[in-house]
Amino acid sequence: MIPRTIAVLGGAGALGSGLAKRFSHAGHTVIIGSRDPARTLNEGGDFGAGITVAAHADAAARADIAFLTVPFTGQAQVLGLAAEALAGKILVDATVPLVPPRVGRVQLPPEGSAAQIAQNLVGDRVRVVSALQNVGAAHLAHVDGPIACDVLVCGDQVEARAEVIALIADIGLRGLHAGPLANAAAAEALTSVLISINRFYKSDRAGLLISGI
Repeated sequence: MIPRTIAVLGGAGALGSGLAKRFSHAGHTVIIGSRDPARTLNEGGDFGAGITVAAHADAAARADIAFLTVPFTGQAQVLGLAAEALAGKILVDATVPLVPPRVGRVQLPPEGSAAQIAQNLVGDRVRVVSALQNVGAAHLAHVDGPIACDVLVCGDQVEARAEVIALIADIGLRGLHAGPLANAAAAEALTSVLISINRFYKSDRAGLLISGI
């Protein structure tokens, strides 16, 4: 494990806070990005040692790599604040284009995926990698142990995908090279499928396990 400084933009939510705690437990320095750091600290309580809170742009500037874990409706606003600070870095986009109230129905945007929207917003100076859309926050609630869920990692640069796969291995997940950023549409669509499965079977842990590898 190579210690990194990781920004989790939107880390006050269930997915983001779970990732932040697992990365910190693994030995990485974590900065949670927030629109209102003081309020996030007040409402979030004790995020644990090794985790700090900063404004989105500041968190992105101080980090080696950033993870975006905000709802689809907040994606453009957060990236508008952080885009300049992300130049030259990897942005791992976990956004899913869910359209309430029918979040169990696949409804992809005209651009093809939320990941492609992210790439359009931050420009070519940022390497966008899509990952973690299919990992339920319940899996991340505890910081110890592996998680029985595979992660589809999509991006146009193999080296960037490999770096993300190595990082998520630190938190107990198996990442798999899943092709270019265009393939992120499949991973994002699967989130609605998993939501439907969870609802039918009264679970919160449906995920993906890829066989044959």
